[in-house]
Amino acid sequence: MGRTGDVQDPEAVLTTAVEVTADHFGDRLLAAFAIGSLAHGGFCPLVSDVDLVIVVADPGDAHLIDASADAIAETVRAEGGLAARLSLFWASPSMLVDRELGGRLPAVDRLDLAMHGRLLCGAFDLDSVARPSTDELIIESVRFAVDRLSLRSVIAELRDPAALVAEGPRHLTKRVLFPVRFLYTAATGDIGRNDAAVEWYAQSEGPAQELVAAAGRWRTEPLDVSNAQKLVGQQILALYEHFLVEHIATMERLGEPGLATHLQAWQTQLRGPVNNSRRGTDRRVPGRSRGR
Repeated sequence: MGRTGDVQDPEAVLTTAVEVTADHFGDRLLAAFAIGSLAHGGFCPLVSDVDLVIVVADPGDAHLIDASADAIAETVRAEGGLAARLSLFWASPSMLVDRELGGRLPAVDRLDLAMHGRLLCGAFDLDSVARPSTDELIIESVRFAVDRLSLRSVIAELRDPAALVAEGPRHLTKRVLFPVRFLYTAATGDIGRNDAAVEWYAQSEGPAQELVAAAGRWRTEPLDVSNAQKLVGQQILALYEHFLVEHIATMERLGEPGLATHLQAWQTQLRGPVNNSRRGTDRRVPGRSRGR
C-alpha cells in the first residue's frame, strides 16, 4: 500500500495507520495499540477487521479529534484490501483512567485494550485503564444491537436467506454471530470473541446450534451457498428470538426499561410481517464497523 506496500497484510495496515496518525497528531499521540483479533488472536483474513486504538494527549475539542480520526481512517481505507476494514478508536488518558466522558472507545473495546492491547508505538500503562463492569458491557451491547440490528431492512434480510448469503461470508457471519457474542458476554462478562463465543454456545441449550457452528467455520472455510441458505432459513430467526428473550429480561433486571421496550418492539417486528423501509437512520459509530 502507499507506505508499506501490502494491503493484504494486517500488520502493514496497522503500520500505515500509525504513521498517518503520527503525522497528523505529532507529539499529541502518546501511544497506539492493536486490539481485537490482531491482539488477542483469531484474526481471519476473510472476515476480520483491523482494530487500532490511539491515546491522544489533551484532546481539547473532541469533535475535532473525531473529525481527524475519520479523515485518518478514510485515508488508510482508500488503499483497499484489508486497509478498507480499519477501525480507528481514540481516547485520552483521563478518559481511560478516570472515566472522563468522551472519546471513541466503547466499553467492550476499552476492556479489550486493558486486557489484550498490543503496543505499536509510544507508551501508556494499560494497568491504569478503568475496566467496565459486566452490566456496562451488557447495556452497551444492547444499545448497539438496537441501533444496528433492529432496522426493518435488517429484519427483512434475516427473512431472505438467499439475499443474506449473497452478501458474502463477512456480512453473513456478522449477522449470525453478533447475537451469539452478546449472549456470551452477558453470561461470562468477557469480551465476545467469535471463537470463544461459538465454543461457549455449543455447550449451551440455545437454538440454532447448527447455524452458529457453521458460522464459526464460514469465517475461515469456503461457503457452501446451498447449505448456508438452508441453515439461515431454518434457524436464524430462532437465534434472534433467543437473544431478545434473554436480553429483555436482563434489561428489566438492570433497571433499563427503555431498552427493554426497544427490544420488545424489535421482537414484535421480528415475529410479524416486514416492511422494507428502514427504522430511523443507521447510526453507525464513525470509524468503526465492529466486526472482529
